[in-house]
Amino acid sequence: MPDTPITGATGGYANQSSVVESSASGVVWSAIIGGAFASVALTALLFTLGSGLGLASVSPWANTGASVATVTVMTGIWLIVMHWLASGLGGYLTGRLRTKWAGLHTHEVFFRDTANGFLSWAVASVVGAVIVTSTAAFIVSGVAGGAAKGAMQSGALADALATGPTAYFLDRMFRADRPTAAGALADAKAQTERIILNGLVVGDVPAPDKAYLAQLVSTHTGIAPEEAAKRVEQVIVDAKAAAVKAQQGADAARKAGATLTIFTGLAMLIGAFIACAAAALGGQQRDV
Repeated sequence: MPDTPITGATGGYANQSSVVESSASGVVWSAIIGGAFASVALTALLFTLGSGLGLASVSPWANTGASVATVTVMTGIWLIVMHWLASGLGGYLTGRLRTKWAGLHTHEVFFRDTANGFLSWAVASVVGAVIVTSTAAFIVSGVAGGAAKGAMQSGALADALATGPTAYFLDRMFRADRPTAAGALADAKAQTERIILNGLVVGDVPAPDKAYLAQLVSTHTGIAPEEAAKRVEQVIVDAKAAAVKAQQGADAARKAGATLTIFTGLAMLIGAFIACAAAALGGQQRDV
């Protein structure tokens, strides 16, 4: 269509087929915030339900209940399901509750719906992260404060140190049928603890240290030097086994944490996609 000249002070031409841009924003914050809060509420509900199911599957007793690997996989799958449902609900409400955009191409409407669904997921994720961080900080501060206060008032920290695994090995090493001077025995235990800890760090207790430990045990228990040497050797072996078991537990916890983190990231990616798709579906049904 030919351009029509414009008369006036400015002059020039205007295209008669030009379309006036709408002043309304493509971001519908009321629908986004509503969908985000619905998503957070459903997430809290599903998280509480999942926590109950998780606690029901574990046991404080040894060799009973689900293993760490099983619990980690179950938790990861539940995280994906939780994000799937919560993000789907939030995205669908965001698309369904928006106002209708008139005079827009179908592709533009689809893009705006998916963008609003993504924003709903983002708002819900930020709100959820703030709630989790605040709750964790409150719990950690309360536990730390209570533990410090209890330790200062009742000496709980000293009691915990005195009843640790190393203290157990020392008590077993210095068992005797006759009483021993408390001060000399305490000094011998302190030396033995340092020797054993050094052996665990370097990989083994040197032979001179083993001979010295056997001498200490024989002196404070009254048993023969040969029997004392056997007791020292057995306690060192048990201490090594306990250290290896502790390292295996720490490594298992590290692997479980890494797996759970990967599952969390994957669940969030799936949630973002589901929120966009659900918002597009809700918007399409809104415009029918």
